[in-house]
Amino acid sequence: EYEGDRNSEGERHGFGKARLPNGDTYEGQYERGLRSGHGTYRFKNGALYTGDYLQNKKHGKGVFFYPDGSKYAGDWVHDQREGYGEYLYANGDTYTGEWANNKRHGQGTYVYKDTGSKYVGAWVNGIQEGPAELIHLNHRFKGRFLNGKPLGRGKFIFDIGCEQHGEYIQPVQVKEIEKEEEEEEEPPLPVEPQWKASEITKLTPWSPHDEEPAP
Repeated sequence: EYEGDRNSEGERHGFGKARLPNGDTYEGQYERGLRSGHGTYRFKNGALYTGDYLQNKKHGKGVFFYPDGSKYAGDWVHDQREGYGEYLYANGDTYTGEWANNKRHGQGTYVYKDTGSKYVGAWVNGIQEGPAELIHLNHRFKGRFLNGKPLGRGKFIFDIGCEQHGEYIQPVQVKEIEKEEEEEEEPPLPVEPQWKASEITKLTPWSPHDEEPAP
């Protein structure tokens, strides 16, 4: 069903309201039969998008309310979260920063609601990767991350005014000698990188950006 403006060819054009066969509804701008301009789209499952469209795709600025109570407000490109935006997750965590292909990608800040801790730094395809700072209530860690875990040189900075330098080392996994007639192979548990402290100093300006690999 559609009620609203049409052009001389009879296409939806201008402002209109539509009910789609699947029960979703749209109210907003059309251009030559397609959702283009500003509009509000209500999904039958309770989700809602209000923002810019271009040729039936979310494109420009918009806010999406998901059925689980989470919400994204920011930039869209061809139906994908892309550009800059803020996501409030169902558990109360928030991410504010850059996006590409629907994933956290670039520079961004993730705040963990339960602990109040904050990750401020680089992301690659939704995963914490690159130079970053992990800020806790009375201390913070500055270093590099790989696959969501700290790895390599870094330092803990304590509010009392000192630092512990060191590095996160990936322990080598020792494979047990295989027992006979192993029913199913147990998947190996992920080995957490281990912190190896080297020295305690007063506050220093070192940052993980100091050792960026040469382009």
